[in-house]
Amino acid sequence: MDRFRFVSPPFTRELRIEHRFQLGFIESAVRFLQEAVESRQSVALVSPAGSGKTVALRALVSSLPEARYRVVYLKLADLGARDMCRQLALGLGLPAVGSYPSLVRTLEERLHSGVAQQGVRQVIIFDDAHEMRIEALRLVRLLTNYEMDSKLVVSIVLAGQLPLKKILMSSDLEDVRQRLMASAELRLFSRDETAAYILHRVKIAGAITSPFAPDAVEALFEISQGNMRAIDKIALGALNVAAKEDRNTVSASDVVSARASLWM
Repeated sequence: MDRFRFVSPPFTRELRIEHRFQLGFIESAVRFLQEAVESRQSVALVSPAGSGKTVALRALVSSLPEARYRVVYLKLADLGARDMCRQLALGLGLPAVGSYPSLVRTLEERLHSGVAQQGVRQVIIFDDAHEMRIEALRLVRLLTNYEMDSKLVVSIVLAGQLPLKKILMSSDLEDVRQRLMASAELRLFSRDETAAYILHRVKIAGAITSPFAPDAVEALFEISQGNMRAIDKIALGALNVAAKEDRNTVSASDVVSARASLWM
C-alpha cells in the first residue's frame, strides 16, 4: 500500500459498483438487461468465466429502485425442480413446504400479489445457470406463464458461462428459450482494453501513476488472455513480488513469478 501509494487495496473484488470499469460492451449488456426487466421480460446473460458477469449483474441490481423492484438472487447448482422451488420460496420469504405443484402455485400467487397489491416487480436472478438441471431451468416457463400469458408478473435473468447458450439452444428447452426475450453476451478483454482496465484499477486504488511497466502490462494480457478475474489475481500477486524486492515498478518477470505462485 505505502510503496505504491495506494489508498485502498488494489485489484480486490470488494469494489463499489460505481467504480467498475465501464467498458462499452459491458455497459451495453447492462442496459439490455435493464430494458428487459423494465418491460417485465426474461433474458439470459452468457459470458466466459472471469469476464465480468457478476459485475454486470451487480450493476443491474443497483440500477433498479428498491421501491419498485424486489430482487432474489440464487446461485445454486444441481438442484431438482422441487428443491429449486423451495430455495426460491425462502428467498421470497415464503414457507418452503409442500409438493412441487403446490410450491409452484405458492410462488405464482406471491409474484402476482406483489404486483397487484404493492406495485412491486419481482426479479429473479439464477446465477451459474449453466450448472442447473434441465428440470430446474423449466421453472422459467412455469413462472412466466401466468394466467395463460395474459400477465407479466416476473422477470427472470439466467446468467451463466458459455455452455448455457448451448443448453438453451437444445430442443429439450425450446419452450424455455421462447420465454426469453433474447440474450446478452460478454467477452474477454482485448489487449488495449486490458491495459485500460489495469490503469483504471490502479487509479481507483488511489495511485497517481501506474506501477506497471509496459512490458508488465503486456505480460498480464498474454498470460490472462483478457480474463478480468485472472488479471486481478496476477496483477495483485505481481505487486507483492515487486514490493518484497523493494522495487517501485512491476516488471514482466514479476508478472511471470506471480502467475507461477498462484492456484488458477
